[in-house]
Amino acid sequence: MSHHESTPNGMSYPAHDAILILSFGGPEGREDVVPFLRNVTRGRDIPERRLREVAEHYYLFGGKSPINGHCRALIAALKESLREKGPELPVYWGNRNWHPMLVDTVAQMAADGIKRAVAVATSAYSSYSSCRQYLDDIERARKAIGPTAPRIEKIPPYYNHPGFIETMAHNTRVELDKLGQSDHTSTRIVFTAHSIPDAMAQGCDYELQLREAAALITDRVAVRSDRPPHGWDLAYQSRSGPPSAAWLEPDICDHIRVLAAQGIRSLVIAPIGFVADHMEVIYDLDTEAAAVSKELDVRMLRAATVGAAPLFVEALRELIDCHTAGKTPPSLAASGPRAFPCAQECCARSVSPALGHF
Repeated sequence: MSHHESTPNGMSYPAHDAILILSFGGPEGREDVVPFLRNVTRGRDIPERRLREVAEHYYLFGGKSPINGHCRALIAALKESLREKGPELPVYWGNRNWHPMLVDTVAQMAADGIKRAVAVATSAYSSYSSCRQYLDDIERARKAIGPTAPRIEKIPPYYNHPGFIETMAHNTRVELDKLGQSDHTSTRIVFTAHSIPDAMAQGCDYELQLREAAALITDRVAVRSDRPPHGWDLAYQSRSGPPSAAWLEPDICDHIRVLAAQGIRSLVIAPIGFVADHMEVIYDLDTEAAAVSKELDVRMLRAATVGAAPLFVEALRELIDCHTAGKTPPSLAASGPRAFPCAQECCARSVSPALGHF
């Protein structure tokens, strides 16, 4: 590996010497919950009453979000894959809203002499909160550290990478198989993602990407099954903000009621908007949506998120390898992989971001 590489504009940068995993962060105990939520909502004028309401969701699970545990498992698996196949670089981890905080991680990277890192966010899609805000987080952290901060290049959204799509197809098929030979006309796949304000959605490809991923996953479920394709829908979860503001719909719980009225007796919910279980997954789906389904006598199964599944871990390793080598990563969609770097105006912040996990 060369110590420096040239870019098309003639500038010279040191070779990549580290990997940075970017995530949202989550509390690890009851005492962390409210301080964590204050970090999430800083500068957004969210009433304390609303924070206390959301905190109750965490308290149902002992005040601990599953996201940090998933990050640890993902990083451990990624390190092993990097050791086996390369590039063998040190892996750092920084969160937006809870420890390890990104600014502290960037400070450690600088102290370790890191000059140029490739960053991967635990979010597969484009929107302000799921992509552009991580770029802002990086620049804010680098500015706080000063001239010794490493150059950090965030890999673009990877929602149509084969490793992500194939893993979610497998996870969805596992749940469908539990339904046996149930009537296809009374079974539905419902893909879900975190809702965002309409004004934010209009400035990015978030909804388009979700529909593209859902169609790719459904196609692969059918190809690897001896049964005809299931019908599918895209619904949203975890909206917040004033009721007067328009957000992407339908809400998952409202949609379950609609499906039940149409005669749907069983459904598989596939949370494709998340790469790991967040509070929104285990509360909004496994708790709230499950309760609505039970009330309506609809059998609901929930597909696993990709987590640290081997194929997804390999996808991240491949994305890192392609980035460091200047190669185009694979894609299953006609739209192809997202370009690096993102356009400056891409996913611009048009409204205050949601109180939620991306």
